[in-house]
Amino acid sequence: MAMVGYLEGTDPLVLTRLNLRGIATLPLGNGFDAHGKYLGHLTKKDNVSVVAGYLHKVLPPVGVDFSPRDFLSACHTHDIAVLVVAPKAEHNLARESLGEVADWITLVDPGDLYEKALALCS
Repeated sequence: MAMVGYLEGTDPLVLTRLNLRGIATLPLGNGFDAHGKYLGHLTKKDNVSVVAGYLHKVLPPVGVDFSPRDFLSACHTHDIAVLVVAPKAEHNLARESLGEVADWITLVDPGDLYEKALALCS
């Protein structure tokens, strides 16, 4: 069974629609919000196919010596697809904010999240 790991704030209707299609969901945290399993500790055994979350959840708080790469390193290591949600009109600014990880994540408009996640889990 495919699984989507999601960061706090991910649209619950999207997650519900994925569940209705037989795709499990797993809450994930960024280490600051205590939402779920820490994103950086994902392993292959977690069976996560896709991680989804809004841009601000993978950007470090001001004054914290962390980068988006630090948050997403386990995804990169284990070839887990990452969907970062940001308005389409702001994707260029989002790429700049993400730095080097922008090369291996997928930016997605909020309205397209369900379709992108479903396609990656099929």
